[in-house]
Amino acid sequence: MQSQGQLSRDNALALLGEWVQSDSLRRHCLAVEAAMRAQARERGGDEELWGLSGLLHDLDYDRYPDPDTGHPRMAMAELERLGYPPELIRAVASHADYLGVPRESDMERALAAVDELCGFLLACAYVRPSGIHGMTAKSVRKKLKQPSFAAAVNRDDITRGAAELGVELDQLIGSTVAALEPLADELGVAGSDLP
Repeated sequence: MQSQGQLSRDNALALLGEWVQSDSLRRHCLAVEAAMRAQARERGGDEELWGLSGLLHDLDYDRYPDPDTGHPRMAMAELERLGYPPELIRAVASHADYLGVPRESDMERALAAVDELCGFLLACAYVRPSGIHGMTAKSVRKKLKQPSFAAAVNRDDITRGAAELGVELDQLIGSTVAALEPLADELGVAGSDLP
């Protein structure tokens, strides 16, 4: 059993490894974790709690992607069974708009704000020679205006997420890029530029 006082990233990583086979989904979860830790530092949140909510938010997406019967319900049930804090489970629920769980806390709003954004930033970084390094909000906004680029990413979710969080989109992009940059190798977005 987990309690907020003893949240363990090692346990959460083991759980993620057990449930998620897709490398791209694992990278996404690691990116959202890093972005959530940065948001916790900016907003005075519990960095471990916020980080693990990001790491585990898509825990069941590989196994149960169906929004009508699966994701994120199966993850929520497993996290509850394992004794994760209710606020983490509620954040996982609230990131899925179709469940109708209103986002009431900063942690919930942050998770919704960085989730789609992380996916989009990784997509942008994959096509840049320098990867995530040197990525600017201006270049990201330019890509956001190209509907054919990373077409599966919901642009409205990105802009609404920033608005719900009460920050300018450029600021959210900048802080998220800064959070992901130290993990460039692990996320596969270090780029191909030679020093």
